[in-house]
Amino acid sequence: MSSGPARGRAGGSDGGGRRGPDAAGRRGRPTPDAGGGRRGPHRRWQLVRAGSDAVPASTRRFMARARQRRVRAALPWAVAAGVLTLAALVAWTLLGTGLFGVREVRVVGADLVTPVEVRDAVAVPDDTPLARVDLTATAARVGALAPVERATVSRDWPGTLVVRVVERTGVAVVPQGDGFVVIDRSGVVFRSVAQPPAGLPVVRVVRPGPADPGTRAALAVLAVLTPELRERLLDVRVEGLARISLGLRDERTVFWGDATRGTEKSRVATALLGQPAERVDVSAPDVVTVK
Repeated sequence: MSSGPARGRAGGSDGGGRRGPDAAGRRGRPTPDAGGGRRGPHRRWQLVRAGSDAVPASTRRFMARARQRRVRAALPWAVAAGVLTLAALVAWTLLGTGLFGVREVRVVGADLVTPVEVRDAVAVPDDTPLARVDLTATAARVGALAPVERATVSRDWPGTLVVRVVERTGVAVVPQGDGFVVIDRSGVVFRSVAQPPAGLPVVRVVRPGPADPGTRAALAVLAVLTPELRERLLDVRVEGLARISLGLRDERTVFWGDATRGTEKSRVATALLGQPAERVDVSAPDVVTVK
């Protein structure tokens, strides 16, 4: 048989089954050129700018609008977060630190009570945050002092509490022990004195106080007296709710009876001041008796 090449094999193979150079060329492998180098396919490269030439203008506009929408959507949240942070910082400074703490208690309007008594009643420790002071409760503590009719408390930044006091005004004195106690128009006892202050009449009741019926009756009589009667008044004697009498400075007595019809009784008693009588009974102002 013939020793020629087997069917189906490439004609360029040698007897050992190795493929020739032209077979390697057909597989795309570079072949040595005449100078000993390798020859390959030629490629052309072109540089472009990614921000302009590589992205179409319409795409860039869409991306810009998308960024603007994201910024606009995030802006309110950023502002809100900033405001909340600032508010939290301010609240912490005012409520949680002594930076704006109480340094001074200023008392206005106190005469019968001393500033020390008022400050003790305030009872707010130094360096307590001014914003945390309960003004209503503090005013109530000051108002509990007997000579104080009412009190208001306010803040004066950065560190002062201002306490404004309105004190009670005495309208009469009541004998008690070796001295006297002063009562206001409501019958509240708020002061003790050795002698009656000038211009205050004496009210003789057993248990002076705002809840005592005798005290309230005596104050009702004092409220309706004419200036002429008040000028001559020495004391108001309450021996019972229907047995009230006025002692005058000229040693005369006006029997008043109870506290009703006070204006009429006052007018009639004033009209009889010129009568030479030791006792005038106006308990029934329609029927007056003189003795």
